Amino acid sequence: MSRRPGMMAVVLGALAGCSLAPHYQRPTVPAPPATYKEAGDWKVATPADRTARGRWWTMFNDPELDALEAQVSDSNQNLKAALARLDEARAQTRIARSNWFPTIDAQADLTRGENSIYSPNYVPGKPRTGNSIIVGGDFSYELDLFGRIRNTVASAHATEQATAGDAAALDLALHAELASDYFTVRGLDIEQQLLDHTVDDYAHALELTENLYHGGAAAIADVRQAQAQLESARTQAEDTRLRRAQSEHAIAVLVGRQASDFTLSAHSAAGLGTLPAVDVGLPSQLLERRPDVAAAERRVAAANANIGVARAAYFPVLDIMGSLGTQSLATSTLFTAPARYWSIGPQALLTVFDGGLHAAQSAQAHAAYDEQVANYRAVVLSAFQDVEDNVVALRQLERESVSEAAAVTATQGALEQANLRYKGGLVTYLEVVSTENAALAARLAEADIGIRRASATVLLVKALGGDWHPPATP
Repeated sequence: MSRRPGMMAVVLGALAGCSLAPHYQRPTVPAPPATYKEAGDWKVATPADRTARGRWWTMFNDPELDALEAQVSDSNQNLKAALARLDEARAQTRIARSNWFPTIDAQADLTRGENSIYSPNYVPGKPRTGNSIIVGGDFSYELDLFGRIRNTVASAHATEQATAGDAAALDLALHAELASDYFTVRGLDIEQQLLDHTVDDYAHALELTENLYHGGAAAIADVRQAQAQLESARTQAEDTRLRRAQSEHAIAVLVGRQASDFTLSAHSAAGLGTLPAVDVGLPSQLLERRPDVAAAERRVAAANANIGVARAAYFPVLDIMGSLGTQSLATSTLFTAPARYWSIGPQALLTVFDGGLHAAQSAQAHAAYDEQVANYRAVVLSAFQDVEDNVVALRQLERESVSEAAAVTATQGALEQANLRYKGGLVTYLEVVSTENAALAARLAEADIGIRRASATVLLVKALGGDWHPPATP
């Protein structure tokens, strides 16, 4: 007889281990190529999705950028909202886990009342008015026979992990967006300096042309062309100021500042500096590094667990119910042995007819799983596209920078020749205007390519999931 409780515990434990969720396997995706389309060698990948991304922006060796990036982690409101959502998800996991434990309620009830003489509880000759005092508690515990609680916890935990991936992906995206906006501002500073200098040169050229016109050495058409050229350059200069102001406002929001109170001083540097080389790693590593891929996969796992929850609804819910306490008509006898009461026993609940509710819930759970699988595969495809896009962008932009530098040199030489020819009376001022515009366009294009190269470098780091360098091994 002494073995029965132990045997019962073993049986109930075995039943509690039952789960109706399908055995989870990560959805299959097309096998990663041996290398990226542009570079890379294959090796066997090892799990590294939790490797710290690191302060990857320090590779640009820009202290001002480093200071701004630090403010993103501390002050960005979208990131704070994402971290709050992560806290919510963690709380939901704790809520789900609470179902593993019994629920115990305590109560104390004191009432005074009068019975009707027609009441079946009325006893002739006894007072109709009296007290009723109850002090006790109730106990309930659900036996997880079919894995409803287990799969609910598994779903909540996977959702928590997915939310953590979302927060990490947003953190990476915000830091990358800041770096891209920062280099845009610095590139626009270069363009602004060039345009302001050009406006001064064009204003001086207009003054000289007007003097020549008044001296009878130039036509009125030359004056009009010089005026049009000057105003066009001024328009470009003002538009550059607009673009810089908007980029500066975007940086203010990213670092959690009011746009009206934030100013980023202009730089007079000749260029954006030397851009760091980025190790693209291997395609087999990419899915281990991207937080958005990890988040999508965890949502598949959560949907898989929800199928088990939906299946468990077809089976009975078995609870162990109990109560214990004392009940009396007077406080003097409330805690005496005769006032005690208790009860304990199982309770089973099975839905016999629900109008197709459980079938619809099961179909919904399967459809949600299929949706998350498709989303996961789409994120994987986009991840490889992001890397390939920015690898080819960096390669092509580097080539463009070489050819554009040659174009700048060539247009500058043509401008010098045009000025000499105009001063010698061999050509009209139209040729000077044309070559000046070509020289300006080449210089602006060179600055724009610099901005795009810096942005492509940042976007490649983002596409790779952050800093590729693992922490040093102790």
